Amino acid sequence: MPSPFPGMDPFIEGDIWQDFHLSIIISIRDLLVPSVRPRYVVRTEERIYLEHEMEGGQSRYIQPDLVITDMRPRSLPSQRVLSGATAVIEPMTITLPMPEEIRERYLTIRKRETGEIVTVLEVLSPANKKSGSYDRALYLAKRDEVLMSGINLVELDLLRGGLRLPAVEPLPESDFQAIICLAADRPRATAFTWTLRQKLPTIQIPLAEGDSDIALDLQAAFTAAYDHAGYDYSLDYQSEIRPQLSDPDMKWAAQVVTAGNLAE
Repeated sequence: MPSPFPGMDPFIEGDIWQDFHLSIIISIRDLLVPSVRPRYVVRTEERIYLEHEMEGGQSRYIQPDLVITDMRPRSLPSQRVLSGATAVIEPMTITLPMPEEIRERYLTIRKRETGEIVTVLEVLSPANKKSGSYDRALYLAKRDEVLMSGINLVELDLLRGGLRLPAVEPLPESDFQAIICLAADRPRATAFTWTLRQKLPTIQIPLAEGDSDIALDLQAAFTAAYDHAGYDYSLDYQSEIRPQLSDPDMKWAAQVVTAGNLAE
């Protein structure tokens, strides 16, 4: 059963975004493969960071070159008593702050014969849009690397919350946006913007120079992700929508939920 909303479902951005992020990436890949084969391959890839909370509530991130994990259980070290000439020092067991592993998935389109990346497709996460966060700074640095290379860049912002990605010209007020930047056209890029009440657009995905762009129906990708994940029965349509909608959009969303018989 499809979402009752015409485009993005505002109930997704809350608690299940991480699951949806992976689902929409896989749906996009599945839609792209028939159009690019056999010359190109589409791969889901990921960046791995270690998030470590520092004093003052700030976080820092470490991107490891190699992670080695030992799954065997470890026992606590036995306590030893150190004795000196005049005092006995007894150790105590303490807990050290452990970093949390952060994974960010994205898509690449590569030439099948050489493995060369021709296009990177990013679906933004909430951390990429968080003001002042290290993750945003790190993402923008990675974005700059792509923009300075010969690789095409496609960015999908399907989140209403957080900061928009930087652009020289201010974009119209909107809920969502997609940016397509061809390597040959830099610094020019094409931007699509739309609202919660509109269907997701069909955009053109660039390939290597000389090959025609391919159409990507974002609404079809969303619908497939929604259906395959079973959000029609697993989403709580009585929960609070986050981020909060404007009053007119809140009333409209309530009408959509009621009309879709999801109010129980």
